[in-house]
Amino acid sequence: MSFRPAFVRVPATAALLLALAGCGGAAGNARLDSVEASGDGTLRVGLILDSTGAQEFLSDSQLAAAQLAVREINTTGGHKGKAVELLPRSAGDSEAQATALVAAKADVVIGPTDSSHAASAIDVLSAARIPLISPANSAAGLSNYKSGGYYFRTAAADVAQASVLVKLAKDKGAKNLAIVHQDSSYGKDVSAAVATAAAGAGLDTTSTSAFEPGEAQQAATSASKGAPDAVVLIAREGAQGAIAELNNAGLSGGKIILSDGAFGQFGSGLGSKALDGARAVVPGVFPSADFQARLLAVDSQLKDLSFAAETFDAVTLAVLAAAAADDDGGRSIAANLIAVSGGTAPGSEAKRAAVPCSTYKDCVSSLRTGSTANYDGQSGPINFDANGDVTSANFMVFTYGEDNMAKLSGRESSGRAAG
Repeated sequence: MSFRPAFVRVPATAALLLALAGCGGAAGNARLDSVEASGDGTLRVGLILDSTGAQEFLSDSQLAAAQLAVREINTTGGHKGKAVELLPRSAGDSEAQATALVAAKADVVIGPTDSSHAASAIDVLSAARIPLISPANSAAGLSNYKSGGYYFRTAAADVAQASVLVKLAKDKGAKNLAIVHQDSSYGKDVSAAVATAAAGAGLDTTSTSAFEPGEAQQAATSASKGAPDAVVLIAREGAQGAIAELNNAGLSGGKIILSDGAFGQFGSGLGSKALDGARAVVPGVFPSADFQARLLAVDSQLKDLSFAAETFDAVTLAVLAAAAADDDGGRSIAANLIAVSGGTAPGSEAKRAAVPCSTYKDCVSSLRTGSTANYDGQSGPINFDANGDVTSANFMVFTYGEDNMAKLSGRESSGRAAG
């Protein structure tokens, strides 16, 4: 069985951004602290999964990936010769699940999926000194949320795609570009990042225009007036209508570049050749056949692999951090995640050469020789920074044909993935 990549990006709401600007979790930065051992000898991993709503289906792949990671870690000896425990999933919203995991003595927690659910979980877990690693959160504002250093994510922030979108334009000879974006937090954040990336790449931005879903005519007209070589469409809702309006304004085919949220298989929903030659980006990497097979061995009913690679890597990194610390305590895990991910914390220098490794077994072997392990996993290089963000991100590039259907045509990476 083979999987098609599922192009799901979980939106960040305006309410979330207001929350991020206000209260937060613990003070300080546990990512950079020197700590003493505080574990009880058993490493427990918890999961926060969406149990209701539109994102519930995404939980299956994350659960299978976490189970696979723990299974493979335990096959190679677990943590200090003792099996790592994956705690049973609990019900309720993210705050309720986080509270239950604190009571269950979790040492590290993986999740949640939706960026708008992150803040409540961070507040509960950081107060208990338990790190939270999300495999899916992409809201840019989470980079600066006051978690006390207990929040990390193996998914890149939405703005990471900006440099790739600009590169796609430049690769086709564009000297300038127009930006058309949905009037939302996602649209504004990515739009600003694209404008900055364009300037850095020597491209002029002829116009930047916003639209509400279903009302993109004026934005498309504004974009066309500057006769741009390329137009970048940034949206989560209303993308199809915006593409149609761009076509009406004389912008079609290879001039169009779509953000991850605007990607879709539009087919007959658009006019003939509306997107012929257009390109789009989708975050992540297509899962290898080997990884697919290993996941199916855990759950043969899997239909979607969204965030499976990022979840697998989150669990593996957490256990590697505990191995580096020789301690299963949450504070020890938080303090070692940057190092085992291949990142370098500001103001610190790596004492030993980092050894790249792609499995828990190989990374632990490096740690045992006194080297610093640099885990590059199923989702690619991670390299956490002082905000707990990945600093490199992989993207799949899709190109549309005459039928307005897209096929995988290449891969790109962003050297700076944090918000």
